[in-house]
Amino acid sequence: MPRDPFDWIDARAEDRRRAGLVRTLRPRPAESRLLDLASNDYLGLARHPEVTDAAARAAVRWGAGSTGSRLVTGTTELHAELEAELAAFCGFEAALVFATGYAANLAAVTALSAPGSLIVSDAANHASLIDGCRLARAETVVVPHRDPGAFHKALDGHGGFALAVTDSVFSVDGDAAPLSQLAAVCAESGAALLVDDAHGLGVLGDGGRGALAAAGLSGAPGVVCTVTLSKSLGSQGGAVLGPARVIEHLVNSARTFIFDTGLAPASAAGALAALRLLRGEPGRAARARAVARELHRRLTAAGLDSAAPDACVLSVRAPQPQAAVRWAADCRAAGIAVGCFRPPSVPDGISRLRLSARADMTESEITEACEVIIRTAPEGSR
Repeated sequence: MPRDPFDWIDARAEDRRRAGLVRTLRPRPAESRLLDLASNDYLGLARHPEVTDAAARAAVRWGAGSTGSRLVTGTTELHAELEAELAAFCGFEAALVFATGYAANLAAVTALSAPGSLIVSDAANHASLIDGCRLARAETVVVPHRDPGAFHKALDGHGGFALAVTDSVFSVDGDAAPLSQLAAVCAESGAALLVDDAHGLGVLGDGGRGALAAAGLSGAPGVVCTVTLSKSLGSQGGAVLGPARVIEHLVNSARTFIFDTGLAPASAAGALAALRLLRGEPGRAARARAVARELHRRLTAAGLDSAAPDACVLSVRAPQPQAAVRWAADCRAAGIAVGCFRPPSVPDGISRLRLSARADMTESEITEACEVIIRTAPEGSR
């Protein structure tokens, strides 16, 4: 009998089962009784009537899909409006919208590096940045988390083009990168700085203009920013923001822009409506941060191990992967949806509940969430 070429998959599946690392899909209903602390809908805009109405109208007018790549038929007037308003809001010269935030990061990293160049990447960066480094035709040096000195050491003496890459807010613990220090290191060494502001846009900076705005780096020479449209803006897609010549370079060289189908018009319209809401209601950003701080205060007062949030993401450590899975399931059974991060998603190997604060959470919802998380905490989590 010929050997089954996929036998090795069964062995991997058994290893995951023994380690408590099996992942499963759980389709969510359109309406749910669960209090949502698991999604990235930080500003509560995904179901805002102005956002959903804009998306619905765009789908009727422009069609369900963009029908092609951005360079063929996939660019509509909505894409151009979104790019112009997003760049202006965040303080950059130009912007380019992609089908996903993942594609935006792959584009930025790979198109802004070349053979002989150097990429220096924070050890806790998002998988999309890591994959961009792997695909780039450049030497990559991974440095310790949030360590400007390590960036400086890696960049020192490199004679060619260099690119420093970091998240603004890291997606596991919600801690922020030292952007001002990293920008100073890059300026001294002549390196460019690429910042993934997926978890900063809509939450940090004046009126939610992002982590780079908060650090005074919006539009700074040598700085490029990527964002998602799927978190604070409640839609889907991603974008790269930076100098106009960088954006023009991406249009002509970024493979995930040239060869991928463009963002659906409905998603572009939804993101544009959400951006305009944020611009008109700047208090949403401060409220989201306040909710995150209050969740952290109550959970740590109860003895749980939770890192202080710099934006809307906070984590609560669990003793082992199996305990984290049970804890998340117990929370769900009690009416609270939380995220559950386990290896290999966490670089330090520590399993966690991952909570997302939302600007539209009420005081009673904050109380309910904390009571459930504290009551269901497994042994060893305090």
